[in-house]
Amino acid sequence: MRVLVVEDQAELADSVARVLRREGMAVDVSYDGDDAHERLFVVDYDVVVLDRDIPGMHGDDLCRELAAGARRTRVLMLTASGTIADRVAGLSLGADDYLPKPFAFAELVARIRALGRRAAPPTPPILVHGDLRLDPAGRVATRAGMRLPLTPKELAVLEYLLAAGGRVVPAEELLERVWDEEADPFTTTVKATINRLRSKLGPPPLIETVPRVGYRI
Repeated sequence: MRVLVVEDQAELADSVARVLRREGMAVDVSYDGDDAHERLFVVDYDVVVLDRDIPGMHGDDLCRELAAGARRTRVLMLTASGTIADRVAGLSLGADDYLPKPFAFAELVARIRALGRRAAPPTPPILVHGDLRLDPAGRVATRAGMRLPLTPKELAVLEYLLAAGGRVVPAEELLERVWDEEADPFTTTVKATINRLRSKLGPPPLIETVPRVGYRI
């Protein structure tokens, strides 16, 4: 899942990004509305965590623009004010969800995951392929009933491949959807992660490499 966090309080924004990355999400951060606006033209985000009161382009204007567009990007609006009137105002701008500050990180993660499911094509709550099972919400993968010791990034790659339903996924697509802007497109990051994942999944092999195209389960 690709997430953009738009928050002018740098400490809070960076903390949110760290938590989401530990959950296997690809996260970019903008500290003002103008930077966020530019990023939204370049990257197709699944979810935008948007503070209303930010410098540059106001959060309300960003939200309106996203709501008016054709993309499936979902907006979780943050604000220091948690009155009912403010929540109604935020939702009327086109936000998909609304979370007042201060908030618990666990609730933030749960809300983002719920919005991410709405942004993507429908998938089962548990992804299954043969004896392989992955619970995206619980961040647990098992094979033949044994829990697999996967890192958050390995889980994210496996989830994306399983959700593709047998479609061949190019390495470039994995890099864009599972990693964030800090990933170097010229590195072998995707290939190395796939190799580690294959090793941990064990025999018989599940991930197929389609030469010059990508990977599929």
